[in-house]
Amino acid sequence: MNAHTSPRRRRLAGASALVAAGVLSAFAVPSAALAAEGDTTIDIIDVNDFHGRIESEGTAADKAAGAAKLAGVVQSYREANPNTIFASVGDNVGASTFTSLIQQDAPTIDALNAMDLDVSAIGNHELDKGQDDLTGRIEDRAEWPYVSSNIVRAGTTDPAFTPWSIVERGGVKVGFIGATTEDLIPGLVSPGGVQGLAMAPIVSQVNRYADELTDGKAENGEADVLVLLVHEGATTSALSDATGTGAFGKITSGVSSKVSAIVSAHTHATYDHEIAGPDGTLRPVIQTGSYGVNYGHLQLTVGADKKLKTITSEVQSVNGSSRVPADQSSVQAVSGIVTAAKAKADVEGAKKLGDITADLRRAVQSDRKAENRGGESVLGNYIAEVQRAATSRQGSQVAFMNPGGLRTDMLFASSGANDPDGQVTYKEAALVQPFANTLVTQDMTGQQIKDALEQQWQPDGLERPFLKLGVSDGFAYTYDPDAARGSHITAMTLDGDAIALDDTVKVTVNSFLSTGGDNFAAFASGTNKADSGTVDLQAQVDYFVANPVVTPPTDQRAVGVVTTPVPAEGFQPGDEVSVSLSSLVFSSDDPAAAGSVSVSAGDVVLAESAIDPTIVDKRDEQGRATLTFTVPGAPADETPAAEPTGDALRATALAAEAAPTATTDEPLVVTLPSGQTITLAVTVPIETAAEPTDPTDPTTPVEPTDPADPGTGDPTDPTTPGAGVPGAGDTDGDGVADGSDGTGNGVADGDQPDTAGGDLAYTGADLVVPGIAAGVLLLAGAVALVLARRKRAEQDGTVLTD
Repeated sequence: MNAHTSPRRRRLAGASALVAAGVLSAFAVPSAALAAEGDTTIDIIDVNDFHGRIESEGTAADKAAGAAKLAGVVQSYREANPNTIFASVGDNVGASTFTSLIQQDAPTIDALNAMDLDVSAIGNHELDKGQDDLTGRIEDRAEWPYVSSNIVRAGTTDPAFTPWSIVERGGVKVGFIGATTEDLIPGLVSPGGVQGLAMAPIVSQVNRYADELTDGKAENGEADVLVLLVHEGATTSALSDATGTGAFGKITSGVSSKVSAIVSAHTHATYDHEIAGPDGTLRPVIQTGSYGVNYGHLQLTVGADKKLKTITSEVQSVNGSSRVPADQSSVQAVSGIVTAAKAKADVEGAKKLGDITADLRRAVQSDRKAENRGGESVLGNYIAEVQRAATSRQGSQVAFMNPGGLRTDMLFASSGANDPDGQVTYKEAALVQPFANTLVTQDMTGQQIKDALEQQWQPDGLERPFLKLGVSDGFAYTYDPDAARGSHITAMTLDGDAIALDDTVKVTVNSFLSTGGDNFAAFASGTNKADSGTVDLQAQVDYFVANPVVTPPTDQRAVGVVTTPVPAEGFQPGDEVSVSLSSLVFSSDDPAAAGSVSVSAGDVVLAESAIDPTIVDKRDEQGRATLTFTVPGAPADETPAAEPTGDALRATALAAEAAPTATTDEPLVVTLPSGQTITLAVTVPIETAAEPTDPTDPTTPVEPTDPADPGTGDPTDPTTPGAGVPGAGDTDGDGVADGSDGTGNGVADGDQPDTAGGDLAYTGADLVVPGIAAGVLLLAGAVALVLARRKRAEQDGTVLTD
């Protein structure tokens, strides 16, 4: 049995002596004093998702209090009640701030050791660098046991790690069963680092060990009280999100009632609920948010018979706590660790990498504060381009970046007195990508890339239903947001050229994505894989060397497009057409600057609409507009006007001859406020001016002349013919139409209509019809998204236009 009874050495000698002497903190727990004779009161203090926030970020209620302040709170409870346990629910390390990150989270582990952490669940970030890193580097340094009952050996239900740990206080054995989100494999960690592992259901595994720990068999490690430390949680503080049929609701209702409390994590939510277990008994279900901003407090009263009598719960602010321990030794020890870590980080972090001209931000939710991993972001696209550039020597053409790998924004505003606006330091860059992934290149077909893009729509039931990939410069795609799963993507282009499904493209992704992380299994199917050995942070450093000043990208790499279905005979004059667009703006942009979007065909603007910048939470649909127009021209079934006669007939004929027209099928072109255009594979008939022809051979186009050019004759004597370039009615260049009376009316031999030649007001402008690449038509509703590629032009020496 992989049991673990905590052998932790307790540094409570000083506290015990104080208790014996009657020197207690003023904040002694009242119920401990009021407990009946023979009862034991146990206080359990917990945190979750600490993520290396060892430095204080301020005194506000929503700021990390720092490890030293947390140490003081924990110590104050120990002084008030020696039967105190300090527990964590995972993600102690990983996605950390720079002070801890720069030393691979060693300062965080040391600080938690100094606080005498008793036990911790395994979070997904404990496995950021794989199982060997957890069992080696992390557990070798940590003085507490890590527990998880449902990370199992593949093909079995045998736990791969210690499933539970017993902590004894006052003669009472408290059993902590660990569990980890079932999304861990393959979604949240690099599959390559957890080979041979799998996820078993949380409920069945926890219930298995709840039974074993209470079955009366000493060899199974008996426990008097059971607490579940589960690295999974409700998405919000609402009670409804912690109950019902969702992933966490199944845990709260399904975990055995032998478990007296559920302490949760992972979702960074804050709540303190009472929820009935399977037998109807209410039990605490809590989570403290994240980063050590709050702490949880369970208080258990256990009778002389070792049976639980009462249990209460609360979630309190660390910054808001007035608890001060009499013994400051643990606080001082932690402060020393943090101070030393900060000094080292300050030296490395202060190094300048480059400058930015504006914010590089992640997408945001509708509150314009919380991160939205489902939205296209300026930062995501920028980092993808950084990684493409870093592997360009390996032939990389496109790079993709997972949104979960971006942990903070890169801001223009100064963060300190010695940090000028716009300057990016090593520390600021490191905090954006703290995972130290390497960059991997691989060959992918157009079909595999399309499959990867389709996987942005995540499996059903996940907290984040959509994950938006950042994409590098030059790559773009369109999609139908309402299509069936697997059928969303309608077109892909690279530098304006369509990507066919059987094309092969050299793609760069980080090592996390390369093995299918975040449920992007298509990236694991690439061929000719090669690890560049370049760490993502180093790629950022190198990019600033090559580009000392970075301007954030403004173009949309993905746009939702849905048009009115095209009739079998195509659109005709009089038909009403609607083009619905979405994902036209970044959610982090100023909504007042959203602007408007238009649709045109040829030179004719058909419709224009303001862009609605309203943010759609968890999705990428912000920036919506619907363009509706009627195809110009008279409908085919419209009753014709009465035929003109006499002078009216001749006037009509002359007008038609003076401005001949032709009808061509022009593609619809959508223009965004930035000038970015989207050329749709949907055409409408538009009347355009016809080319002039040689009157002696109507099938031969004639080079137009400037009708304002008088030739080389005397400009002061209009009767003197010039020696200009021959026009359509002047074959000898004398400036007078052959066979005419010298008036220049263009009549040749008396058989050509007026204005057929010389004085036709023809501008000479070419009418350019955008081509629709055949490869795009492999995809339903194909659309070509054309992007301005100034940055790529600078890097590759090419000239690209919209």
